[in-house]
Amino acid sequence: MKVLTFLHSFEPGGVERIALRLVRRWRELGIDAPLFMGRTDGAMAQDVGRGLAHIVPNAPLATAGWETLWMLVTLPRAVRRERPDVLFCAGNTYAIVAVAIKLLLGRSCPPIVAKVSNDLDRRDAPWAARVAYRLWLRIQGRFIDRFVGMETPMVAEIAEGMRVPSEKVSIVPDPALSEAMIARLERPSRPPRTGGRRFVAIGRLTRQKNVALMLRAFRRGARTDDRLTLIGDGPDRAALEALTAKLRLGSRVDFIGYVPEPSDMLHDFDVLLLSSDYEGVPAVILEALAANLAIVATDCSRSMSALLDHGGLGTLVPVGDTAAFAAAIATALEVPQDRARSSAQAGRFTIEHAADAYLALMAQAAAKPRNLSVEAAAGELWCRHNA
Repeated sequence: MKVLTFLHSFEPGGVERIALRLVRRWRELGIDAPLFMGRTDGAMAQDVGRGLAHIVPNAPLATAGWETLWMLVTLPRAVRRERPDVLFCAGNTYAIVAVAIKLLLGRSCPPIVAKVSNDLDRRDAPWAARVAYRLWLRIQGRFIDRFVGMETPMVAEIAEGMRVPSEKVSIVPDPALSEAMIARLERPSRPPRTGGRRFVAIGRLTRQKNVALMLRAFRRGARTDDRLTLIGDGPDRAALEALTAKLRLGSRVDFIGYVPEPSDMLHDFDVLLLSSDYEGVPAVILEALAANLAIVATDCSRSMSALLDHGGLGTLVPVGDTAAFAAAIATALEVPQDRARSSAQAGRFTIEHAADAYLALMAQAAAKPRNLSVEAAAGELWCRHNA
């Protein structure tokens, strides 16, 4: 079986990071897994993407401003040349490419397996935008062959949103972790606190993450000797630094920019904060669980309650509620985190499990156009793995 994954670039992003990890793992398993990149820019080329061979079309000029259109121009030729059995759509960002490729290639298009990486309810959006978005989801359901959710509640979410039967939806716990990574994060030692509580937030500094709400809540709920470290970069950084100064938090909030593997720093902190307006299954939550950090997060997707064991592994507050977020910050660490439960939850989300699970459902997706039974496709895959 040949699986082609397409990504815009190596620019930092959770969807892209996990897709690159999957491609690397599939290759380690002996799968023919070509990687199509619209461009080679981005910091992840030097960490998670290092040494990962990829296909990149020659561009007459910079494509960053119109990268989706550039992919639609160049990807069909790569698909025809590579002749993959399955196309992997790594997240919601790439759904427009997946649908367009189906239209452009018609019957010659391989089956598309699409991971749903973000919340489909989008309660943050205006009413008119939600109506348009629901229509767009139904279009995806018409053209994409199989969908993958990242946690159990997403079966109903995807089936409702895409208007597809639940049989077209599979759940593969998001492979944000590896067994080696969990072992590293589970180290029980943590530097002793010499002052206040140490809060951390990890992610792109974009509107979706609503870091402005986090800063205002930190101003209201934190103690005077608490500190907040923001790991990540993005287009909103300058505005957020200005807001930090306006709130007189300059000496208590640190912006440290992009870090190749931010999970390696988690042992320096006590509490993870997540203030997003919408998410899917945030990788930072899984990393925090593995590291046994306390968690304060917005209820930004249908999966968040299940991820935090319905409140047993963290505090969830309503999206956009600054007062509730501040109150949760004020009481953080009053109840110790349950290390055993945190570890067990994190252990479900490994690349070792997910890579195999994806291959199994891709074998099912590839079976129909190749006139093979599901059992025959899975058997062929097993034989190739063990040859």
